[in-house]
Amino acid sequence: MNSIRSLTFAFVLAAGLAQVQIARAADIPSDFRVGTMTVRHYGDHGNPLILIPGLACGGWVWDDTVARLKKDHVLYVVTLAGFDGVAPVQGKLLELAGDSLLQLIRTQHLDRPVLIGHSLGGTLSIQFAESHSDSISGVVAVDGLPIFPGTEGVPADQRAKMGENMRTQMACATPEQFGAQQMQFMKTLGTLSEARAVELAGHTSRSDPAATAQYMSEDVALDLRPGLASISVPVLEISPYNAADFSNPARPISEPQKTAYYSALLQGTPKLEVVSIAPARHFVMFDQPDVFAAALTRFLAALPAK
Repeated sequence: MNSIRSLTFAFVLAAGLAQVQIARAADIPSDFRVGTMTVRHYGDHGNPLILIPGLACGGWVWDDTVARLKKDHVLYVVTLAGFDGVAPVQGKLLELAGDSLLQLIRTQHLDRPVLIGHSLGGTLSIQFAESHSDSISGVVAVDGLPIFPGTEGVPADQRAKMGENMRTQMACATPEQFGAQQMQFMKTLGTLSEARAVELAGHTSRSDPAATAQYMSEDVALDLRPGLASISVPVLEISPYNAADFSNPARPISEPQKTAYYSALLQGTPKLEVVSIAPARHFVMFDQPDVFAAALTRFLAALPAK
């Protein structure tokens, strides 16, 4: 009888240890490369999400989002070529990134994932949805738009020239100059916290200046508005707003006015929702993590069942 009890206890203990090991294995991210980008994979069950950082950013942009969602979703956090230590590549970078996203979906056999992109990543997600809505179930663009804000009235050839001029200026920056540019952006437009701005600029400064300049040039030249009507999946646009940044006495911009402006840039998108989050700057997921997470969770829960 004692031997039976011992065997039973050993079996239960082994089964329990196996379950713990499986749980730990599922919680440990794995990295791999697809096309021109690297991918970090979290989770082992639930609907798949692909998270795409913005200009000069790595997967660290989504650390809080990953922590909140990895228990209920399979997450694929990508880092684009040239950013955050990933080797730069030659060619049309946004086109290559889009091809890599499609390759990720196909090689991993993902069942219509949701694309969640910040800034440039949001623009890339919109661009992908215009051609491949049948491969995804939704798009969340976090301060990423179909055209670079402020250039919507500029002719295409002039925007291309603007982008090329910007690329030339940015590409020749020394590491010190590039770091100073990143710091200036973070302190004025990136985030509300100066301490956070220093932290984020330290991260983005690790990216390749020439690759960053090339992406920026392509983004400024891009106009996705003609293809918005082809997007058949729901699109959520997050519009951060900080009143102090739009308080110019000559032309103040209210929060509803900024939301309306973003809606106008996305006009023609069949299933569009624009949500403002304030007070927040470009890196809204750092300035208002709880509010951002709530908006994201609500959108995901409202998506049609597959």
